[in-house]
Amino acid sequence: MRLIKDELEERVSEAMKPCAAGAGICPAIVQPATDPKFGDYQVNGVMALAKKMKTNPRNLAEEVVKNLDISDVCEPPEVAGPGFINLRLKATFVAGRLLRINKDGDGLGIDKAAEPRTVVVDFSSPNIAKQMHVGHLRSTIIGDCICRMLKFLGHKVIRQNHIGDWGTQFGMLTYYLDDLRLGKTGASYLEIPDIEEFYKEAKKLFDKDAEFARRSRECVVKLQSGEKHVLFNWQVIRKQSISYCQRLYDTLGVTLTKNDVRGESEYRDDLPEVIADLKQKGLAVESDGAICVFPPGFKNKQGEPLPFIIQKSDGAYLYATTDLAALRYRVSELKANAIIYVTDARQKQHFEMLFATARMAGWASDDIELRHVMFGSILGADGTPLKTREGENVKLKELLDEAVERAKAVVEEKNPELSAEKKDEIANAVGIGAVKYADLSNNRTSDYVFSFDKMLAMDGNTAPYMQYAYARIKSIERKARSKDVDIETELAGLESLNLTEPAELDLAKCLLRYGESIQAAAGDCRPNYLTGYLFELAQKFSGFYTNCPVLGAEPDKRPTRLLLCDLTAKTIKHGLRELLGIEVVKQM
Repeated sequence: MRLIKDELEERVSEAMKPCAAGAGICPAIVQPATDPKFGDYQVNGVMALAKKMKTNPRNLAEEVVKNLDISDVCEPPEVAGPGFINLRLKATFVAGRLLRINKDGDGLGIDKAAEPRTVVVDFSSPNIAKQMHVGHLRSTIIGDCICRMLKFLGHKVIRQNHIGDWGTQFGMLTYYLDDLRLGKTGASYLEIPDIEEFYKEAKKLFDKDAEFARRSRECVVKLQSGEKHVLFNWQVIRKQSISYCQRLYDTLGVTLTKNDVRGESEYRDDLPEVIADLKQKGLAVESDGAICVFPPGFKNKQGEPLPFIIQKSDGAYLYATTDLAALRYRVSELKANAIIYVTDARQKQHFEMLFATARMAGWASDDIELRHVMFGSILGADGTPLKTREGENVKLKELLDEAVERAKAVVEEKNPELSAEKKDEIANAVGIGAVKYADLSNNRTSDYVFSFDKMLAMDGNTAPYMQYAYARIKSIERKARSKDVDIETELAGLESLNLTEPAELDLAKCLLRYGESIQAAAGDCRPNYLTGYLFELAQKFSGFYTNCPVLGAEPDKRPTRLLLCDLTAKTIKHGLRELLGIEVVKQM
């Protein structure tokens, strides 16, 4: 089922053509109205056409309206201001669309992409040999939401968890474990918290002890040459790290698996070829002993060309080298039409130079989208990046555990009569959901202040509010069944709707915009567009529920209201669970 916005845009474009008078193509630009009193949609493209034609935009808008045939969809269009065209959907059209959505079932009437793409999404990327901390939260859940939305829209999505699992840090850690801690017993019994502590101790020694640093580098050579014992320890550390991260992914409800992990080590044999290819094409040159690419347009503070270093003077490779190898692999082997990197804003310049180098080398043609999806920081109450009192990054597991504990305390207070199992189920859904929703509902490019009190609030744009809205509708359904109302039968045979009350029509129109919200959120990689829509839908439902009795309605109105309840519940559930990765509960 086509989006209403797209259908209106097509018709307005046709109506604009006779008025263009050789001015060329000018897009219609139909957007949801910013204020409901002006209608449901607003045409904004006429003013741009009028500017090209050097004519009065309001007069041109009136001419476009004369050519516009949308009587089956909208009330008569209205010209407003300097050339806007306001459109208001007919109640009969809205009713017909809702009936079609009802028959579509779980698809909710949303068409898949006409031209599906293969999209690689690079996200999460935790540190091997370390516990995940709060700094990994945003990449993990924003990336997961992007994957979910794109997949729902019909694209082939390939998740890539690009981990740093190769290089000096592993030589440093394996030497420390072997010679100072474990001898030759190996690292097989270690857990990630132990490994992380050893890593910190090894880093201190590496920075202050030249002999330790030298032996660590020797261990890197041993690792890279495949010496059995060093390779075994590296494999154990890597395996333990991936297993630890997977447990957290499962707790968070994100769709990453061990099969999505493809670390720097996977590209180690490709790195010499990357350097050689760039040299052969005349792009990589030596500068102060290092091998660099100088993409045009990048300058340092002194105004000199900025190098993209791909090999250090000692022969070591860098993140830039493995990122280039990974990009080349994703285009040539995975056949990506688009690659999306979800990292914090501090890496903006790195990715700009990475993309420029890949384009120059011919590894990514202009028709392949390369996109850096940036996000801001999570701040504490003092406005600085969230840390413990000791100044360390907050461990992600500890943060999630506390969220669940706080949610359980609320459940204990509100519903003490529930079984222990049910309390745990609700606490997990609400606690984890609250953390995720609070992040996803913020503009991803902005910093935000982390607050358990705000994210666990039962009012406002929060997960608990959304989960309660869903639970309230399920409560209506339970009451209906207790009164022997066969909801499924009533809805299955529904052939017409009675949308006479303003609150009914308001809710119905909001339901029809679900597909538009997904398209906008996926297109801009901004989950907050989706959370904003879901919050608006929950508010519309609250107004409907207040003004329009459902079970006590007249016989001719009850089926319509039951359908509005059913589609609202399905939409909230789908948006939360399938797209945001947040569980819903039938009781709170």
